[in-house]
Amino acid sequence: MITIADASDERLDDYRSLNDQAFRRRYEADRCFIVEGYVAIDRLIESGHTVRSVLLAPSRQERFGVNATLLAADDVPVYVADRGVIADVVGFDLHRGVIACADRRPHPSIDELVVGARRVAVLEGLNDAENLGAIARAAKAFGIDGLIVDPTCTDPYSRRTVRVSMGEVLTLPVARAEPEQWSDLGERLTTAGFEVWAMTPAGEDDLWAVAVPDRLAVCLGAEGPGLSRTMLAGASRRVRIPISPTVDSLNVAQAAAVTFAATTRP
Repeated sequence: MITIADASDERLDDYRSLNDQAFRRRYEADRCFIVEGYVAIDRLIESGHTVRSVLLAPSRQERFGVNATLLAADDVPVYVADRGVIADVVGFDLHRGVIACADRRPHPSIDELVVGARRVAVLEGLNDAENLGAIARAAKAFGIDGLIVDPTCTDPYSRRTVRVSMGEVLTLPVARAEPEQWSDLGERLTTAGFEVWAMTPAGEDDLWAVAVPDRLAVCLGAEGPGLSRTMLAGASRRVRIPISPTVDSLNVAQAAAVTFAATTRP
């Protein structure tokens, strides 16, 4: 573990201005991403991503000891800095006191993702990082084999997404569709052997009544607009989650968790 006392030390450049989203998008690009917290860093190490470095407060050294030993075998530097120094670097008080930076690796293609998969989630227009993170966590919990996101979907490896997913998004295959792939995605998935469900409050089929096929793609849209006409038209079924008429709708992450649980039950 390497002690750093100066916030201007170049070795901490990966962690600068974490709340400046425009700067972080430029800095991280397709190169790297940030992971916060013990559990998320556990998942990061399990996922096989190349860890660039770790930054932690002195009070976190003992708890991080096992991971530090694992990372030392790959010559990954673990920097230790006082909380004041860390706050100066990241731009706020980092309550968790432990953070890591890792290299991005290419996402699989859609064709690669669906090979051997039985359950996939298709996400359209999700621009809320916390919703995407919660969906990824639920997907891993209920045995979803991978996520397919549209060209406009928020970054699956943004700091907030990774944090809310507890790092689980790093262990899930995620494919980002190109614009020309999205218009006929339903047909592509059907050809690959999937039944495609468009989840919508206006669906004709009740989630609790419809038979669950062997291979299923569940499509979820952003809150408010929901799924596009293109996605609705490409679906095999339009499925709703029956809820109390006194409630307008479910949050998309809640709807995803309910659907994943229902479609992966024994």
